[in-house]
Amino acid sequence: MNMTLNNDWYTANYQYLLRAIFLVHKTLENTIESQEHQPLKDIPLSINLGMSAPSALEQLCTIFQLTEFERNVLLLCAAAELDSSLGSLCGQVLGDMQLAYPSISLAMKVLPATDWSAWTVDAPLRHWQLIQIQGGITHTQNPLRIDERIFHYLLGLQSQDERLKGIISPITPVEFLVPSHEQIAQQVAATWNEVKPGQKLPIVQLYGDDFSSMQAIAISASAMLGLPISTISAIHLPKDINELNHILLLWEREAILTNSILLLDIEIDELDMAQQNTIAQIIDKINSLLIITSRERMAKRRRPLICLEVHHPTRNEQSALWEIALGELADNNNEDINNILVNQFNLNAPTIEAVCTEVRGRLAEARGEIGDLQNLLWDTCRAQARLGLDDLAQQIPAKATWDDLVFTKTQKQILQSIAGHVRQRIQVYEKWGFAGASRRGLGISALFAGASGTGKTTSAEVLANELRLDLYRIDLSAVASKYIGETEKNLRRIFDAADAGAAILLFDEADALFGKRSEVKDARDRYANMEVSYLLQRMEEYQGLAILTTNLKDAIDTAFMRRIRFIVKFDFPDAKQREEIWQRIFPKNTPTKELNYTNLGRLNVAGGNIRNIALNAAFIAADAGESVMMKHIKQSAQIEYLKLGMMLTDVETRGWV
Repeated sequence: MNMTLNNDWYTANYQYLLRAIFLVHKTLENTIESQEHQPLKDIPLSINLGMSAPSALEQLCTIFQLTEFERNVLLLCAAAELDSSLGSLCGQVLGDMQLAYPSISLAMKVLPATDWSAWTVDAPLRHWQLIQIQGGITHTQNPLRIDERIFHYLLGLQSQDERLKGIISPITPVEFLVPSHEQIAQQVAATWNEVKPGQKLPIVQLYGDDFSSMQAIAISASAMLGLPISTISAIHLPKDINELNHILLLWEREAILTNSILLLDIEIDELDMAQQNTIAQIIDKINSLLIITSRERMAKRRRPLICLEVHHPTRNEQSALWEIALGELADNNNEDINNILVNQFNLNAPTIEAVCTEVRGRLAEARGEIGDLQNLLWDTCRAQARLGLDDLAQQIPAKATWDDLVFTKTQKQILQSIAGHVRQRIQVYEKWGFAGASRRGLGISALFAGASGTGKTTSAEVLANELRLDLYRIDLSAVASKYIGETEKNLRRIFDAADAGAAILLFDEADALFGKRSEVKDARDRYANMEVSYLLQRMEEYQGLAILTTNLKDAIDTAFMRRIRFIVKFDFPDAKQREEIWQRIFPKNTPTKELNYTNLGRLNVAGGNIRNIALNAAFIAADAGESVMMKHIKQSAQIEYLKLGMMLTDVETRGWV
């Protein structure tokens, strides 16, 4: 019953049902009075009492192809709900007031066109659970009761089955869909419109990483078809097979009653075996309209499967979304702010709307005293974009500045060039035309090579701070898997999540994945090279900055290195550089006394170790109630050297104290 009905229909439908029930009542009375099996007078289904549409009873009989006897059984059970005197009549007919309710024996005794096959589990009454046979006595004498959802349907009431609530939920329409997604929605609608009678309804799968947009497409397609749509998340699916089958049957019945579409949302990164089996059960058992959203394209099923890939809105579409969402916020600066946000962030419609809603709230709270709207929007976009990445990588606070780097002029120039490439990538690629016909190789990649503690991570922090971007560290030794295909899957999840905000990705321990390309001797060697190639491919396509770090530059195959745009070598600092690091290592609020930076520079350790020594010395001095002095640094250095498996020599500490 998916048509729009007016109040006159509801009134007429109720009167129609009461009329039908009255005839049931009269049949029971006649049976009692005459003790003859008077047949129930037929209710011509073509008579609708001037109704604008067929009655709910007529529709139900048509939908489930009920026989005359099955229809009358349903009426008998409905009568028990609306006619308080019916129970007494039932008991009198059977000559036993303990049987004062509808039952199989009663129906077979008083209703016309009796048919024992109507009571089998495969017949419509029981298969679709239109009625329930309750326990208690013998099978034929057990009470019959109409299902609550079916009873409401006969009354003309449209409310979802109570047993589906919390598992399957109706979805409200979307207000706006970008053109590229509108086109996909039209394709979905056309796919089902073109199905001919007798053909199997195809399943539609939308796949990609933008689940909000995929849901919006599904909702829009349902609106084009004029059909309601509900959603179920794979997370909420029952694992018990009997419970699952019960839910599926209830939904299938609901879909038939309301001509509804089901959206199965599989927004789960790793499906366990039980979840895979559950999803397979749904796909294979549901015969009604079904849309599936997932990250990966699905394999073929028994039903026809139409797979459509969904991408984020295009840059022009995002620009239009920002213009709508910003509204009066940006005033005359709308275009400038719009361009800045679109050039950096890759967001869908709900996220853009969420950003603008949050910014409006913060402006209202601050009563307009937040000065730089552009920075506020930028930071809010960063916060929204990082939501998908926080569970996959470690965010590193980026507080370091250029002044914290003690490098050669050449090293700094390369790092500044990297920052320039990130800042100007849209100008050069898009406006100046360097993107050309292919986007391959447009990603900005860098290799930071050097011993531990030489400033690789600090340099990444400087770049993130300079560009006002988030920095995430990914341990490649943890990402790499011994299982074929798992490494690529892990990397794909990271890049897909990072794409929204073009965060800086720092892939640590690149040696775990890269290395001298060996002769391919088995499938594992071949897949190892494929994993490296996949990482480089994603780095080349990534719209942000991806950095690899390694302690062993020479261990990386030169063929792989040719695909990396920048290579920065981090040498072990010499005495002069170490002295400069020591001069900058203590914060301005740290009390120091008689520190000899030239002598400190003789400590033969990298910058990271210098920081450890300085920090520990500060704790030692604070615990002693003193300023940081050479004696505290010496004590701390001895601890650090032991940790490194080294001995602190007299040459390094001569003249300290």
